[in-house]
Amino acid sequence: MNRSFYIIMAAQFFSSLADNALLIAAIALLAQLNAPAWMTPLLKLFFVLSYVVLAAFVGAFADSRPKGNVMFITNTIKLVGCAAMLFGGHPLLSYAIVGLGAAAYSPAKYGILTELLPPEKLVAANGWIEGLTVGSIILGTVLGGILISSTVSQSLLSFDIPVINTGIDTPAESAILIIMTIYVIAALINLRIPDTGARYVSQKTNPIELVKDFAVCFKTLWNDRLGQISLAVTTLFWGAGATLQFIVIKWAQVALHMNLSQGAILQAISAVGVAGGAVWAAWRVPLRHSLNVLPYGIAMGLVVCVLAVYNSDMLPNTVLWTVGKLEVNLNLLPAYFLLILVGWLAGYFVVPMNALLQHRGHVLMSAGHSIAVQNFNENISVLLMLLVYSLLIWLDASVQYVIIGFGVTVSLIMWMVIKRHAANQAEYDSMHLIGEHKN
Repeated sequence: MNRSFYIIMAAQFFSSLADNALLIAAIALLAQLNAPAWMTPLLKLFFVLSYVVLAAFVGAFADSRPKGNVMFITNTIKLVGCAAMLFGGHPLLSYAIVGLGAAAYSPAKYGILTELLPPEKLVAANGWIEGLTVGSIILGTVLGGILISSTVSQSLLSFDIPVINTGIDTPAESAILIIMTIYVIAALINLRIPDTGARYVSQKTNPIELVKDFAVCFKTLWNDRLGQISLAVTTLFWGAGATLQFIVIKWAQVALHMNLSQGAILQAISAVGVAGGAVWAAWRVPLRHSLNVLPYGIAMGLVVCVLAVYNSDMLPNTVLWTVGKLEVNLNLLPAYFLLILVGWLAGYFVVPMNALLQHRGHVLMSAGHSIAVQNFNENISVLLMLLVYSLLIWLDASVQYVIIGFGVTVSLIMWMVIKRHAANQAEYDSMHLIGEHKN
């Protein structure tokens, strides 16, 4: 990997770190406003809405100028959304602005990989990017939980600037101010990303023409035998992953009796597994064998179902392991193991699928357009799953039943994807044999 790749990784790390810390701060802000419980998952829904609504346009924007320039502009939009939340904007609308920046940031972030690297390095590059992104999710979630904790927020709020009244009086607001600083750091790194020299045909500006082009790209990827399988898997993964974020927080409250700050840290435990699975896949799975990981998706759904069975009351006596001043609740170790296992399985099967999809998209169309199609599908999945989850919370459905339904659904969809791939392969083999007979 060259120096430019590591600069891209650094920019992605800090931008994603801020995104995930801001989600926890926004949840705390909703609680501060006494918002209803069903509104919490809508934060993510408002965030990803731009990925769907602007899908036809962000690919063209990403391909219209150097990718580093695009990443700087879109990171600045995220900073504006963060500032809006700090200065009184509704958390849902402010987080939607951050999502607008993220929607345009993504095609540039992934598209630049295909400009910098040959196909044989895409799995490794995706493994590093996904591992680093998940690392930023872990640290961002933990950072958000720490910033809103009573100890840290009191320390932050104790700082006073003479004469100036900042109007920052709550833990959520002090957390958001720190997160704004992280967005600024990401923006400065974006300025260091070099121009790859890749140029595409002049991009259209007519919205109707852009929508038509997007529709052609959409159809092309779904009609491709390899593209449709990898696209189906990544679509399922990101929808499931976004919903699982909120399920874990709810499960931590109900089954493990944790508050939001503790639940945010617990949520990060599964991300440790995703990082491990992603790096393992980058090391072990070449692009030509990427489809061999599909059964791991079924296994992930089944392991998720086990979460519904476990709760902290199963072991009546709390067992503490003391290391100096640190106390570890050993009753929670089974929960940690399950979350790490779910994450590892997810990371292991999604990284090769991501690389395969990027390769097929780069072959069939431009990098920015293929990533925009991928984002559109993945975030339609996020929207639908979060809407269903919000409805279940509004209906006061038991979190145990929600978890079981979630896990079973993921496993069934992955089983259908595997069957579809087998049918595609059989059709390809049949056509190949017919061609040989004709010759």
